[in-house]
Amino acid sequence: MSGLRPRLTLLATALVAVVSALLLWLGWVLVGAAVAGTPALPGTVEVNGVAVQAETARDAIAASARDDVLRAGLIAFPLVVVAGAVTAWVLVGRVLEPLSRVVDTASRLSARSLDSRLELAAARGEVAELAAAFDAMLDRLQAAFDAQRRFVANAGHELRTPLAVLRTEIDVTLQDPDADADELRRMAEVVRDAGRRCDELVTGLLLLARTEATGPLPEADRAPVDLAAVLAAELEEVAGDATARLLTVRTDPRPAPTRGDEVLLRRLVANLLENAVRHNRDGGWIETGCAACGSGPDAGGVTLRVASSGPELADEQVAELFEPFRRGPVARTAHTRGSGLGLSIVRAVATAHGGRVEGAAVPGGGLEVRVLLPALARTDEPDPRRDAAQRSATIDPR
Repeated sequence: MSGLRPRLTLLATALVAVVSALLLWLGWVLVGAAVAGTPALPGTVEVNGVAVQAETARDAIAASARDDVLRAGLIAFPLVVVAGAVTAWVLVGRVLEPLSRVVDTASRLSARSLDSRLELAAARGEVAELAAAFDAMLDRLQAAFDAQRRFVANAGHELRTPLAVLRTEIDVTLQDPDADADELRRMAEVVRDAGRRCDELVTGLLLLARTEATGPLPEADRAPVDLAAVLAAELEEVAGDATARLLTVRTDPRPAPTRGDEVLLRRLVANLLENAVRHNRDGGWIETGCAACGSGPDAGGVTLRVASSGPELADEQVAELFEPFRRGPVARTAHTRGSGLGLSIVRAVATAHGGRVEGAAVPGGGLEVRVLLPALARTDEPDPRRDAAQRSATIDPR
């Protein structure tokens, strides 16, 4: 910014000099023309006791007036130019001060000091817009760096267990000279399970970091999505596991149109259903449903509800389940399914879509999760045959 202020001041000073010179020349011309344009008197006039022709006297007065204007202008011209230069220097400095703060703040920034903000409350116009855009950019950068740091820290912490299992199993098997095919097969199964857990963990962390870092989903990335269709499709994916555990699944997927990223919304529904199956008890139950909210505090939105039986939860435990790597009253072992990121991803996806997530403990054991998302402004008329087919979608292995 040190070179911009002198250049702008020089430009403003040159403009003042040109305008002043133009005004001086225009005054010189107009004064002479005004005097020369006066009517000539007949005969002669006496000037300082000397008789001269009236026309000659008029021309002399015009020349004298031009000389007076020129002398006064030559004195005023440098003063005006100097005053213009000083004024331009001060005004340009005040205008460029917010930009200087932008440059100073940007030069001080690093990955560890992204909390600095301009906060130019007194700025107006384009400078205020620039400052606001710069602060918003810093907010996005800080969110991205924070998400990256959490990703690295969480990944490093959570990958220790499966990697330790891998290393231990391989070392023990290699040190056993009598290891047979059954022992090698057992080791291979343990390695496969540990690798599966690493894959789930990294996939979940990447999705969580991407969702948290991007903030609200841009409108250009949103498309109409019916949660009823997504719920029906994801129920088919978990039907096999639900049947294997003798779970009774009751569903009521009414039309729930919203706008969003279909891939992320599918991941949200899939995580809720997978948690409901995985953390259930054999012979338990699952209830799911979605609908548009026509009245009440959630009017103008759509809701998705997934409730299931399971271990008893305290109210404070429910809030903790939405934090990364929280699995509730389940001991974490090398063979534990899931990475503990399911509900945290659900919350991040809902927040990115402008919604929210609520959880509550089910009396007698279990968890109920409600997701509220904005609804479409205008929707097509529902198809009664499709709705009837969706309501009858029930998985009951009994």
